[in-house]
Amino acid sequence: MLPKRLLLALLLLQPLAAQEALFMHAPDPEGNLRIEAQALFSQPSRGGFLPVRVTVSNKTKNAGTVKLHCVSSASGYRAAESQVESDFSIKGEAEKTISQDILVPLFNAGSRNTSESIRVQMSGSFGEAQGSLNVDGIDGKPAVLLSEPLYTKNASALDSQAATKVTGSGSRYGHFSFAAKFDPRQLPEDWRAYSGYDAIAMTDSDWSAVTPGARNAIMQWNRLGGRLVIYVDGAADLKSLGIKTDPSGGRSMGQVTTLPLPAAMTLAPVETVDFFYGVKPRELPKPFHQSINEDYSSSSVWPLQSLFGEKSFHYAVFVIVLIVFAILVGPVNLFVFAKSGRRHRLFITTPLIALGASAVLMMLIFFEDGFGGRGMRLVLMEVRPDNGENSAYINQEQISRTGVLLGSSFEMKGQAMITPVRMDPSNWSRYTNDSGVGSRFEIQAVDGNLKVQGDWFQSRSEQGQALEAVMPTRGRIEARSESGAPVLLSTFDFPIRTLWYTDPSGAIWKAENITAGKAFTCSQGDASERNLELKRMSESLRRKADGLFDRKGSFVAVTDEAPAIETFSHIAWKQTHTVITGPIAAP
Repeated sequence: MLPKRLLLALLLLQPLAAQEALFMHAPDPEGNLRIEAQALFSQPSRGGFLPVRVTVSNKTKNAGTVKLHCVSSASGYRAAESQVESDFSIKGEAEKTISQDILVPLFNAGSRNTSESIRVQMSGSFGEAQGSLNVDGIDGKPAVLLSEPLYTKNASALDSQAATKVTGSGSRYGHFSFAAKFDPRQLPEDWRAYSGYDAIAMTDSDWSAVTPGARNAIMQWNRLGGRLVIYVDGAADLKSLGIKTDPSGGRSMGQVTTLPLPAAMTLAPVETVDFFYGVKPRELPKPFHQSINEDYSSSSVWPLQSLFGEKSFHYAVFVIVLIVFAILVGPVNLFVFAKSGRRHRLFITTPLIALGASAVLMMLIFFEDGFGGRGMRLVLMEVRPDNGENSAYINQEQISRTGVLLGSSFEMKGQAMITPVRMDPSNWSRYTNDSGVGSRFEIQAVDGNLKVQGDWFQSRSEQGQALEAVMPTRGRIEARSESGAPVLLSTFDFPIRTLWYTDPSGAIWKAENITAGKAFTCSQGDASERNLELKRMSESLRRKADGLFDRKGSFVAVTDEAPAIETFSHIAWKQTHTVITGPIAAP
């Protein structure tokens, strides 16, 4: 008969096959208390979130609290350690087993020679424990999630082929992972859990095992730009899988693809790696981590930064103040204020001169930069009134420049996420690919919202962020008549400056100065004028929007008066330019 402790250990390890154990804390030899944390994906992504399932099995009569402090960090050559921190608190009720999923924010290290990891430290009523995972920090490699049945059968061959494709050989890395694995039955039900990954692949049987909540989360992630690949056995298609498609046959910001499931689930290594990584460079959109670190790095690649403009730094004024200060605190102080025989006055005059100079410098800073800041935002929003979704899928990029800040914390409502983007080094930028200064960010998940603080917004700095969100909405463009010139109606609660509509035949129509609740008639439009909107966007947004503009039965609208994802309240957003697209709804 197995010893009791060994039997307990075997039972605990059994469900961890498809996940990665961060820690398992069992201080009671009788098995009455156990706390374990499992990463639901075996490999963290570079940026986004890592879903972690925390289970507190407390068979004792004493309630307690489990506190988790999580740090995702990166450090390496030419870069001090930068990190994102988060804290969670979970109640362990007496004589109950509680399981709770948390989203641990991950740091996006950028295209540098860095060492990346995530550490989780437990404290609280039930003792202490800790665990960690290393991040697969290989630049330019897509982050792929592969279901456990496919992973178990193909991981070794795919790892080898992926290493050969990316590096020419696997010799540069101790272990090259083509993908992270997951258990389809244990998938999280919040789309942000998938936000750092570029593609998810599974079989049709796996898809059937996914819970309805997790399916909805994956489809929301897909709407925001993710690639979902399902290997089907036989004649299964998207309809039979319960995946609703665009009525016009067009696509969303992301892609859903079905592929034949090979015999014995054995994937062809070369074809599979080429499909997920691209046959040629740049054939597919950049991986999430690479896009965040390259598409905003300078005004030449980020149109919004170019439009925002630069601000000069007036060195001369500050140099003059320092020269005057040096003259006053030196010769004038010694030979006038505290001349020979009155040297004791130095103890009074020197601090007064220093305080006066500091006050003058502060006044210059306030006069030059002021309080708070100003910025610009660009939003790409897909509105889906069809299939009962009634949701807006929002991709937002923003840039701001601050003066003096008296605080930097803010709260983001609803299911949203925010990522700092690396900018070109300048007198104002603090978070760059070349910076040797460490940055510290904090994100706390509270009641479904995010409480954010740290170096997101710093005094007298320029910073940029990329944001995503899924928001409920009843706004739509409805068709009133399509005989002759189309007659449409907007139910959005803000005015629309210009709208282009591509009818089912492919003809393009245009309308301007649209107000809510009032039908309007379109006139002939021009695709080239509409497509100028793409030039306003970063490459990341442009790749997502490009396939949306030509969908038949859909519209593209622009406005500067739509709401956006709100962040730091002390920034005055001088412009929020929003591009809205989606299918035309029936009345």
